[in-house]
Amino acid sequence: MILENFVVFEGIDGAGTSTQIEILKNSEFKDRFFFTAEPTDSETGKFLRKMLKGDVELDARTSAYLFAADRAEHLWGNSGGNCGVERQCRSGKIAVSDRYFFSSLAYQSVTCGEELPRDLQKPFPLPEILFFFQIDPETSLSRIGGRETREIYEKVDFLRATEERYEKVVSEYEKAHPEMRTVRIDATKPKEEVASLILAELKSLIG
Repeated sequence: MILENFVVFEGIDGAGTSTQIEILKNSEFKDRFFFTAEPTDSETGKFLRKMLKGDVELDARTSAYLFAADRAEHLWGNSGGNCGVERQCRSGKIAVSDRYFFSSLAYQSVTCGEELPRDLQKPFPLPEILFFFQIDPETSLSRIGGRETREIYEKVDFLRATEERYEKVVSEYEKAHPEMRTVRIDATKPKEEVASLILAELKSLIG
């Protein structure tokens, strides 16, 4: 099932998804959008961010379940903040999310295999548009090298494995779900060029 007016940005750490969200926030169309991200700012999401920073150690399967629970709150929850995506979309807003279940299918499958993450994502609708930011791990890590803290997944070998799974997952969904528009982004291009491409693709939703 497609959730109309739902747009997702996906890619490994350092691919530039957050940068493009910020550019959209300052665009002339900013009032048309509901900006959001996973993990959310709900209590579940806050706990997951502690895990990502390495402050809490969890079994990989526990993490997979928690990401799915946070996603349910993201889509259907009433806790405010960046939750309740479905309501926003149905009200006419264009919800733009930095990450969605494609991240779980890429990242969590590295740590706990493919079966559990796939099973956990079955209840969730597809976005209307998926932007897939493609970049090699070495380049992405060079971009985030100046951050004060690194997340647990920000290691070249792990990101290399994640990038391979991203490609596999996105290709599978492209073939199985042509009703979802998939836009591949060369994330090594200048951010202004990427922003123009994204805005051109979003014009069909903006009207």
